Amino acid sequence: MAEAHPLMLYNTLTRRKERFEPLDPKNVRMYVCGPTVYDYAHIGNARPVIVFDVLFRLLRHIYGAKHVTYVRNITDVDDKINARATEEGVSIAELTERTTQQFHEDIAALGVLPPTVEPRATKHIKEMKHMIKALVDSGHAYVAQDHVLFNVPSMADYGRFSNRSLEEMEAGARVEVAPYKKDPMDFVLWKPSKKGEPSWPSPCGIKKRGRPGWHIECSAMAEKHLGEVFDIHGGGIDLVFPHHENEIAQSRCSHDTPVMARYWLHNGFLQAEGEKMSKSLGNFVTIHDLLQEWSGEVIRFNMLRTHYRQPIDWTRKGLEESQSTLDRWAEISDGLGGEVGEGWLPNVDVVDALKDDLNTPLAIAKLHELAKEAKSGTHATAQQWFVSAEFLGFDVSRWHARSKSAALVEVTDPDLATRVKVLVKERSKARKAKNFKKADRIRDELAAKGIALKDSKDPDTGEITTTWEVAR
Repeated sequence: MAEAHPLMLYNTLTRRKERFEPLDPKNVRMYVCGPTVYDYAHIGNARPVIVFDVLFRLLRHIYGAKHVTYVRNITDVDDKINARATEEGVSIAELTERTTQQFHEDIAALGVLPPTVEPRATKHIKEMKHMIKALVDSGHAYVAQDHVLFNVPSMADYGRFSNRSLEEMEAGARVEVAPYKKDPMDFVLWKPSKKGEPSWPSPCGIKKRGRPGWHIECSAMAEKHLGEVFDIHGGGIDLVFPHHENEIAQSRCSHDTPVMARYWLHNGFLQAEGEKMSKSLGNFVTIHDLLQEWSGEVIRFNMLRTHYRQPIDWTRKGLEESQSTLDRWAEISDGLGGEVGEGWLPNVDVVDALKDDLNTPLAIAKLHELAKEAKSGTHATAQQWFVSAEFLGFDVSRWHARSKSAALVEVTDPDLATRVKVLVKERSKARKAKNFKKADRIRDELAAKGIALKDSKDPDTGEITTTWEVAR
């Protein structure tokens, strides 16, 4: 029998694609940097959430669900949190609880599995202080004016991970000039708290209360839940420096280990409509906002159409194309009644595509092939397509339920169904006449009645078809 395809992952640590071999196949461990909870998460934040959810699913498939530990943290102590709480006139605890709940609700709609462990920074202060003391005791950190700073020159190969020169690192880290620093590149492990900020008793004999720096939080939480050395560490490409470089420095020097994680994965940047996303440009899009118009499946599908390491241009056209594809796929689900028999496994070609450094565009192409076969009437192929789509994180059974919602209204409230059809027709005319103000008003009117519209563009003819359903 031919050897099964191995899992290959591009390792930022070595700058090459490598065969993944876990330290312990019965305890595969992965850490991914989670959100700082001070506002709604933007669509750029959704990319690592979705990417590493796919990897989590793949690891569970290969090694067994019980043998994979996925840790994704919550940063609930940070300057941005303090500033937002002051701006809103609420307590930090109230703000972080609300925004954490918002984050959970939004990403649940994207079809992501919950991580095995979701540690919060404020619940791991003890572990942070313990690591800080170990760094001071070993000469890799020092106390200065109620701060504790990592002594960068004490680590001979600092900067190797991000492969940057000293000048590049100083620019990228936006180095804070402070007279108490021994070296300009030294970074904060602990700092004194200002009035009104969260504070804890400080380590290393410092009398003034303080709080941790950002980088030490992830090092401490990763050690607590995954050990001194673990398998995979993930996050966005923007975290390579300084955050991940500093995590590595802290963890290696604290534990005297050659590595922190053996494989480092980073997803590429996301821009919106061809431009860098920013509030000043007016193209800053949150997951929450997108979910008001698009289903979570559409957002997820649109994200996975691009390989995770490549930059992605987030456009309305892309969302419309994704919606159109999922609408066609929903017909297969309808043919199965929204259910699939037991014992079916995802298609081998789909799994092998993911094993090749999470090649989701290829996996989707394989799903397209299965969809064509399934539409020809092959029930077994339809069942395997169903399982493969759910393996990628799409709730196919929910597609079926939603596709039936309009039909249910037709039966239970035919007058409402007639009014909806009339308004949908008026909206289509308005769109063709480029009267988008009227089209949007009709969409809002229907939304107020609990009716969601879905615009699907035929990729061949360019014709836009509008369907409707009862909103979630």
